[in-house]
Amino acid sequence: MAMMLRHPDEVLPLMKMKVASAMLKKQIPPEEHWSFCYTILQRVSRSFALVIQQLGVELRNAVCIFYLVLRALDTVGGTKDYKVLMDEFHHVSTAFLELGKSYQEAIEDITKRMGSGMAKYICKEVETVDDYDEYCHYVAGLVGLGLSKLFYASGKEELAPEFLSNSMGLFLQKTNIIRDYLEDINEIPKSRMFWPHDIWSKYADKLEDLKDEENSENAVRCLNEMVTDALRHVDDSLKYMSSLRDLAIFRFCAIPQIMAIGTLALCYNNLQVFRGVVKMRRGYVKYVYNCDLPSHHVPVSPKTVLGLVAKISDQTKTMSDVYSDFFEFSCLLKSKINEKDLNATLTQKRIENIQNSCIASGFLKKRSYAGDGNSKYSSTLYNE
Repeated sequence: MAMMLRHPDEVLPLMKMKVASAMLKKQIPPEEHWSFCYTILQRVSRSFALVIQQLGVELRNAVCIFYLVLRALDTVGGTKDYKVLMDEFHHVSTAFLELGKSYQEAIEDITKRMGSGMAKYICKEVETVDDYDEYCHYVAGLVGLGLSKLFYASGKEELAPEFLSNSMGLFLQKTNIIRDYLEDINEIPKSRMFWPHDIWSKYADKLEDLKDEENSENAVRCLNEMVTDALRHVDDSLKYMSSLRDLAIFRFCAIPQIMAIGTLALCYNNLQVFRGVVKMRRGYVKYVYNCDLPSHHVPVSPKTVLGLVAKISDQTKTMSDVYSDFFEFSCLLKSKINEKDLNATLTQKRIENIQNSCIASGFLKKRSYAGDGNSKYSSTLYNE
């Protein structure tokens, strides 16, 4: 009740999300193999099951199988639900064989390429920024390429250029990697290290040293350089989304991208990334990304800030909404830049490029933005 009083604008979106969640069970097909696929999908990622609900049946089935195949490929999973997926994977195989040939070819191609790339990085460290881009390409950029192929196979979209599809995945994956520093570094039995050596070595002798209190200043500088690097993918992401014609596909792609830029705005210059969970009001910063498509990095059970997720999901319907939200979150990020930061000039330049793209689109909504106290999301991000 207290939350409703503080954030009344989230009540209706939350109710809509609750109704959509209740409808999931009604969408489960009667055939045993499809019933298993959709049931296990809800168990391994209820958020993703909600996200694909809006897609047409044929495309939804293809995306569901794509997700489960990549989840099975994922080497991180170890939960009970993951074990069930592996033990009963023959149901997924049966469903796969019922997909159209174009869908099958897309899923098969991406799975092979992802498996090869993930194998490469089992032994190889992420040393350079090029390595970082390559790793993110294998675990997330290829997901973007695969989804583009599925959209094309459905007849609802043109085939997007590979570099744009790749950037969609890289932007989401890099956001995950930045946000999850502490979770990854504390992984047992061995730390997972995805931040490139060429960046973090400027600020510490070891990547894990960044979480130590005495290294706080350098840790934040390193974090800011990582965020600045991720921002270079935004322009491609905006171009990709602006080319989409089908509303359901557009929303499927756009909502996670908005959540990603919001996450970066929150993480930037925020020491809490190295101390614990980065708070957004009353929950953890673990959003409903479509990058919840499995990769070697994406957690199995992300927690969500349901109010904000529901609000953005409900209000994202056009590119005007996307441009306006990207502009607002970029304003919030810009307001946090410390002029003494080593990358301040580059960060500001990349933010201004994002803002100029939003303005040049001609679809930017006229409203108050971060920095004047009346922004759409600033209180949602920070208030308890």
